[in-house]
Amino acid sequence: MIINPLENDPEYINLQTEMVRMQNWLIENNKRLIIICEGRDSAGKGGAIMRFIRYINPRHYRVVALNKPTDEERSQWYFQRYIKELPRGGEIVFFDRSWYNRAVVEPVMEFCTKRQYKLFMKQVKQFEKMLIEDGTIVFKLWFSINRNEQGRRLEERKVNPLISWKLSTVDMQAQMKWDDYTKYKELMFAKTGTERSPWIIIKGDDKELARKEAMRYVLYHVPYEHKGEYAERLKPDPNIISTIPELPV
Repeated sequence: MIINPLENDPEYINLQTEMVRMQNWLIENNKRLIIICEGRDSAGKGGAIMRFIRYINPRHYRVVALNKPTDEERSQWYFQRYIKELPRGGEIVFFDRSWYNRAVVEPVMEFCTKRQYKLFMKQVKQFEKMLIEDGTIVFKLWFSINRNEQGRRLEERKVNPLISWKLSTVDMQAQMKWDDYTKYKELMFAKTGTERSPWIIIKGDDKELARKEAMRYVLYHVPYEHKGEYAERLKPDPNIISTIPELPV
């Protein structure tokens, strides 16, 4: 049997214990939490989510990774199928890609029209403002990765049968369309990052470091009780984490 050394990593154990405490606070106080995980293909979104959820109560969280929209969904308001996935009181919802598909992936791959893109960019801040004003806690995490590291990870998906299922037709064009992704990513940051709903940029070339800092950011910014009793550092590392727009300390 292969033992994963991360199962005995005291830093992970402490952070995951804090996650359990945070979740208990959400449940007891009927709070709703959304954690959006975005980033280029192979940047580590799914792996980060797996670290977040390792020990928390499965009855009170969901991971949402939607397939491409059906014909019926394409006839609806764009946000409609995401609204159905929003958390109830006491629940965490992790979006492994979210409505922000329309800000980056869809225009790059020409899956939406220019009008649809512009309408989304006009509406998304108001959509998130309504969620936040109604009490939902929202984190928007972008896992960043450099071009060479992405290429290495995509090649690994081609040869490793355990992760070959992750390789899609969109992934295959990620390197070729690198500059297009950069253009739309930067437009998204500039136009949809707000003081109440900033983009959290996580340097993701080191997967485990990125995952730990992502967890720290969320834990640090949720006001749950008994925080930090395990003496684990919760304040995120500014060398790994940045925000857009830049927020006051």
